[in-house]
Amino acid sequence: MRVVHGQRFEVPDGYLNTASIGIPPAAAADAVAGAVADWRAGSALPPDFDPAVAAARAGFAALVGFPVDRVAQGPAVSALVGLIAAGVPDRARVLVAEGEFTSVSWPFAAQRGRGVTVDEVPLERVGERARDYDVVAVSVVQSADGRIVDLEALRAARDAGCRVVLDATQSLGWYPADLSWADAVVAAGYKWLLTPRGAAWMALGPDLEPEPWLAGWWAGADPWATTYGLPLRTAAGPRGLDVSPVWLAQVGAAVTVPWLASLDTGAVRAHCVGLADAFRDGLGMGPGGSAIVAVRKDGAVERLAEAGVVVSARAGAARLAFALYNTEADVEVALRALS
Repeated sequence: MRVVHGQRFEVPDGYLNTASIGIPPAAAADAVAGAVADWRAGSALPPDFDPAVAAARAGFAALVGFPVDRVAQGPAVSALVGLIAAGVPDRARVLVAEGEFTSVSWPFAAQRGRGVTVDEVPLERVGERARDYDVVAVSVVQSADGRIVDLEALRAARDAGCRVVLDATQSLGWYPADLSWADAVVAAGYKWLLTPRGAAWMALGPDLEPEPWLAGWWAGADPWATTYGLPLRTAAGPRGLDVSPVWLAQVGAAVTVPWLASLDTGAVRAHCVGLADAFRDGLGMGPGGSAIVAVRKDGAVERLAEAGVVVSARAGAARLAFALYNTEADVEVALRALS
């Protein structure tokens, strides 16, 4: 049992896979278990989940620096990014990072029938090339290896007229950055935000209003009063983009996301990056400034697994993620496995 900022975590030594699946605090797991028990007993009612949806949305808004009324929720990043991709003009030019996570790039590539083109460039060149495109869509932190995009260069590109869509799935929860200037910030919750899978959010700038292509009853101005019949009457703003929430995921998110938003994000980053850099130092890699470390060493994944270290294999490397609940003990066991 580990206690972090008042929350209890049942994380075993050597769990370094938050970039794939975040471990929830016990309070979040207990809340989900309680909701399951109510469901099992037939005592759960649909409106009972509304406060959880609202609390999680507010927590996300606080993390990304957007007004809560500019945040939509859905089940996954690709569904939310798809709303933006479907609204780009015919023959729009889109820029993505080489090797970008496909939930970011594929929704735009799927618009090829309208003449939309998607170009890839190395991450280090995204900022300098962005102003030549209509849209740039990129992760703040790359999933495969933890590299961080040049946000200041992207901000300058946006000032020059390029739309900027940021995926913060691998950054929110450990990497504090001002994202409030972007046209859209999207993130899934089941990694660093420590929610059950099925919760994601998208914050939109004031002049970006995608069409509600996925409109259902929950997109209504009052979902409980607009469950039947035409005409279309969605809520104003991003709330009208909502997809019917995954209730159990939102119950967990209502615990973890507001809690993370309440923390000193600078201290969280220092902790996570400090552990990652200590691990890198032990391998002679030098500091990386990211909570995610990619180890390209023959047999690394297998040796880590044999030592009981939980990591993931991504893009030909062992990917290790150092989260706020990790400690020096996790660094030591991983280094012993690879020494």
